[in-house]
Amino acid sequence: MLILLSGLPGTGKSALGEALGRALRAPVLSVDPIESVMIEAGLEHGFTTGLAAYGVAQRLAADHLALGLTVVADAVNDVEEARDGWRRVAAGVPLRVVECVCSDEDLHRKRLEARERGLAFAEPTWASVLRRRAEWRPWPEQVLVVDSALPLGDNLASVLDQLLIV
Repeated sequence: MLILLSGLPGTGKSALGEALGRALRAPVLSVDPIESVMIEAGLEHGFTTGLAAYGVAQRLAADHLALGLTVVADAVNDVEEARDGWRRVAAGVPLRVVECVCSDEDLHRKRLEARERGLAFAEPTWASVLRRRAEWRPWPEQVLVVDSALPLGDNLASVLDQLLIV
């Protein structure tokens, strides 16, 4: 199974992904750290490194899925090209999309502005997140929406219950 976490920056995808990885003993593939390593290696940060980071994560996901493992993927996934890449990776296995939102705008902004993940590129600004939110398109697949304004443990339990894994 491929569990794909999607949502705007700062909505709790990585925290939920790590919790799912621990609960399921599944690899968690996060696009941002992959892109950060590329930049640290000397590549110029931009569209190409972002695209390549998605490609690396998708290739690793395919390899792990081929071994029969459940995989958790963590990325914004706000453009159709990224979503299509994950759909191709999940061919032959169940794809479960979990969309992370934060219903409390003040909390969302505070979390985003307080993030220090040690990446080789700057965190997105609140203005850029608002632009992305205005351009966000719903997934055509059935998605499970979790609200990071709720406790992480509640969201983890909800996802595990909905995925029929527990």
